[in-house]
Amino acid sequence: MKATRHAMILELIQKYEIETQEELSDYLRKEGYQVTQATVSRDIRELKLTKVAQENGKQRYASLSEPTTDLNAKYVRVFKEGFRSADTAQNILVVKTVSGMAMAVAAALDNMQCDEIVGSIAGDDTIMCAVRTSADAQNLLVRLRKMASE
Repeated sequence: MKATRHAMILELIQKYEIETQEELSDYLRKEGYQVTQATVSRDIRELKLTKVAQENGKQRYASLSEPTTDLNAKYVRVFKEGFRSADTAQNILVVKTVSGMAMAVAAALDNMQCDEIVGSIAGDDTIMCAVRTSADAQNLLVRLRKMASE
């Protein structure tokens, strides 16, 4: 029962712009699930849902494990706007950005599913990313340069 309810919650938050636990509860009830506020709250925590800002200023629930297309587009836009160049030193990827943009670009990288990156440190205009292997660093470098030029 819990697994099917979780699947329904994920389906609902993709289909509708659900802002509150009460709205989510209402949608679940319409689908035939008898839920309490405590159950919905626990489900949100277990599914690792978060609220994300939309372009219209409102917020909605989204799954951390499956970023929305709107968010992906925003991260790519931030990356493209801030990116200047990149190079590798073995398994370290160094990204140069517009002055003052390193933290924003690093946050975008963190959310763009670059699984090769173990962690990153951002300054004012430089990001250093620890990448799993030298080969991963080279592949990521090619991918990021291509993304920046599109």
